[in-house]
Amino acid sequence: MDEAADRTLDAVGARLKQLRQRRDVTLADLAAETGISTSTLSRLEAGLRRPTLEQLLPLARAYGVTLDELVDAPPTGNPRINLRPIACRDGSTILPLTRRPGGIQAYKFILPTGDDDAEPDLRTHEGYDWVYVLNGTLRLVLGEHDLILRPGEAAEFDTLTPHWFGATSAGPVEYLSLVGRQGERVHVRAAPKARAAE
Repeated sequence: MDEAADRTLDAVGARLKQLRQRRDVTLADLAAETGISTSTLSRLEAGLRRPTLEQLLPLARAYGVTLDELVDAPPTGNPRINLRPIACRDGSTILPLTRRPGGIQAYKFILPTGDDDAEPDLRTHEGYDWVYVLNGTLRLVLGEHDLILRPGEAAEFDTLTPHWFGATSAGPVEYLSLVGRQGERVHVRAAPKARAAE
């Protein structure tokens, strides 16, 4: 094994602990979700044991990341399509899904478990936003409306309307966001009408 691979594997423990803490998950909860014992998870996070592929796969699924993101592998191949997640101080993660200049930009957001009593900090900016919930429960405060969106539900709005996104105490949430310029709208095609029986 080369030195770069050794360094990557040696850093996995700290990365696993960071991901778990950002998502506000206990070792016991993670053990129940992945089928990996709490003692093994603890040893992996402490760097006392190197993870196997059989351990990394359920961990990647639990955290909603790829194996490369889980181990923070060095980039390979064409860097223009190697989109890396952005870790934020509040524990959220943003994954840019597009990099083309101009036009609609796509992002995946992962927010840690929220506090239902937290006071939303509404923001405004130029543009238009479409949001689609993948997993968990998303709280969207939009002007005077306080909405709860569940998996499969979507919202669209002008971002000059004061807005705020957050997870609830029910757990983390993952959602997609498409952000366009002011006045730019997604082109939606309706299904064609069924032809009357001849």
